[in-house]
Amino acid sequence: MTIIMHDLCGADGRRFSPYCWRVRMALAHKGLDHETRPAGFLDIPKIAGGAFRTVPVLEHGDTVLAESWDIAVYLEKAFPDRPSLFGGEGGVAVSRFVQGWADGVLQPAVAGLVVRDIAEHLGPEDRKYFIESREARYGRSLDEVVAGRAERVQGFRAGLIPLRRLLAHQPFLGGEAPLYADYVVFGAFMWARTISPFLLIADDDAIRPWLDRCLDLHDGLARNATGFYWKAAA
Repeated sequence: MTIIMHDLCGADGRRFSPYCWRVRMALAHKGLDHETRPAGFLDIPKIAGGAFRTVPVLEHGDTVLAESWDIAVYLEKAFPDRPSLFGGEGGVAVSRFVQGWADGVLQPAVAGLVVRDIAEHLGPEDRKYFIESREARYGRSLDEVVAGRAERVQGFRAGLIPLRRLLAHQPFLGGEAPLYADYVVFGAFMWARTISPFLLIADDDAIRPWLDRCLDLHDGLARNATGFYWKAAA
């Protein structure tokens, strides 16, 4: 059975959803052949008979799932002979915590620095939808949301101390090799790297080696994706 993944895509081909990046890395981790189908914001209601409001959406035979966590758990159970995403039940529990932190703290902080830049990579209809829906959500313009980010990014970086300290002792959140927890956190950074030239992480940050290792995983899946390089000006 063919695995189909519906992936959020900009007009210029950029795959920028942090949740989709979690699943793309998970599929590569498992070594699973699959078909990726790009979708804009306004295409999502056309997927799977309009059953879902967000992507990723994964189709595998009669199974259709739309939450990145549910997809990862499904892949782990459906393909137990492939490399594990969690490394056991303890890894599942820790990954839940990491996902809670990423969803509730990390990604909102990233959005406050780069959300305006997403609109630059959307087609006219998706851009209109995106700007109107996000400005309604924030209660202000996207320009106002990202205002002062050159100064505010220092606070964002300071909030990454727990991640920085962990990576001082091991190459990945999963230990010597990546696990799903790595892909959850990496998805947030890949989201920003894909759509914004704004430098979230300084070149000399201790997080950078981990980020580079993640970019190079699975034959450079993420590094070869359309995006920005995040190198500070000389």
